[in-house]
Amino acid sequence: MTLGLINANPVVHAKKERITRSDDPHADDAVDPLDIYDFVRDIRDPEHPYSLEQLSVLSEESISVDDKLGRILITFTPTVQHCSMATVIGLCLRVKLKHYFPPHYKVDIKVSPGSHANEESVNKQLNDKERVAAALENPNLRQLVDECLYSNEL
Repeated sequence: MTLGLINANPVVHAKKERITRSDDPHADDAVDPLDIYDFVRDIRDPEHPYSLEQLSVLSEESISVDDKLGRILITFTPTVQHCSMATVIGLCLRVKLKHYFPPHYKVDIKVSPGSHANEESVNKQLNDKERVAAALENPNLRQLVDECLYSNEL
């Protein structure tokens, strides 16, 4: 049942059709926001059997790339302001992208401004290498992250 869920009745949106691209996305080693989005959109929400795309936690517009500065920014919007799973969602994004983008890019993962009650704390936690590494050493948390990443790929 839905007992204990933070957002027991989330709004579920239809998945968007994937766009087939004819060119090689890695031909010039440039990072394309749409490629990143296609790679992470199917991550399952930690609380529900829906993807981040279906819950509108993530969108194409929430990913930006600055090639000159070598930065990638991913912002996501939790379904409720007091979402305790926001850090888990951020960890899922970070783990999934770990080997995807060129190593000279810095990736920042943040909650959308004003979308979380503890926005500053969540952002700090998600972008601190030591905190991320420590979180992923926790076997229960790592299992939850892995379930979110691989549940759709089985």
